[in-house]
Amino acid sequence: MTVSRLINRNVVAERGRTSMRLEPELWDALLEICDREGQDMSSLVRRIEQIGHSGGRTSAVRVFVMSYFRVAATEAGHGACGHGALTAARRSGAPHAVDRTPPRDASHTTFSDGVVRTNVVVMPG
Repeated sequence: MTVSRLINRNVVAERGRTSMRLEPELWDALLEICDREGQDMSSLVRRIEQIGHSGGRTSAVRVFVMSYFRVAATEAGHGACGHGALTAARRSGAPHAVDRTPPRDASHTTFSDGVVRTNVVVMPG
């Protein structure tokens, strides 16, 4: 029998106190985002819920964490970590390419893959 790595923690979401099960790495990433944005965990989760996501709260949190750090990633940073460069097709906007153009308004970032558009808004707590 495989033991789950998921950690269950309580948060206060839009509809009151609830629990979420996430990998330890995602909890660490959420804590880092809270620190960077000057918010507590419950405030951040409520803001993520307000953005809206069809997959439910836990899925929305996972997508938000990935999107938050992905928009901050740079080609220079990837190179320093030994990652490969993006292919020309991905850079040119081929299907599923991601627009990482820095936002004009620091509180509003739009990620786009040509079909699905997710708006990530982080407002100070």
